[in-house]
Amino acid sequence: MRIHAHHPGDMEQLRQRSRQERNAKQRDRDRAVLLALEGHSAPAIAQILARSRRFVQRWVYAYRNHGLDAIGPKRQSGRPRKLPLTQHERFKGRFLAGPTAADGVCSLRAKDVQRILQREFGVEYTLAGVYALLHHLGFSCLMPRPRHRKNDPAQIQQWLQEAPLLSRERLRNTRIDTSKCGSRMKPGSASREP
Repeated sequence: MRIHAHHPGDMEQLRQRSRQERNAKQRDRDRAVLLALEGHSAPAIAQILARSRRFVQRWVYAYRNHGLDAIGPKRQSGRPRKLPLTQHERFKGRFLAGPTAADGVCSLRAKDVQRILQREFGVEYTLAGVYALLHHLGFSCLMPRPRHRKNDPAQIQQWLQEAPLLSRERLRNTRIDTSKCGSRMKPGSASREP
């Protein structure tokens, strides 16, 4: 292939880039252009790199027409998000505000978030997508057990201290053994052999 270097330092820069590059595809792009600048033909370059002739031609011609920038790695845009970035803060605020009376629950779970996204934001997510979105927004699925809004910790503590069935002495004296059948029961309640 007969191409000429755009700048005098391109060959040395390509040699350096091909030695340091960890991405195999990008390294082969650099090496294809370097070999073409050294005067090798497209089929010979394809055989050396174990790539197709079309791969070699594509990147050599890109260099020929636009220089080193044309063969450099480009950021891949990927699939667009279902929930636009402009809506992320609004959704995050709605999620942090917790459930409303219309939600009919005491804490939001993935199914509830999925429903909110569909009704209030007009986007449909799978459950895996909901978890991925929450993770992307900095939330973790490891949360403490939810507490009902009418829950009174003082009354719970008082009940635990006053409850006769759950006193510490009774709990300490109760042992649970396993019988031969594998069920769990107190020692005195197992059937006796005759």
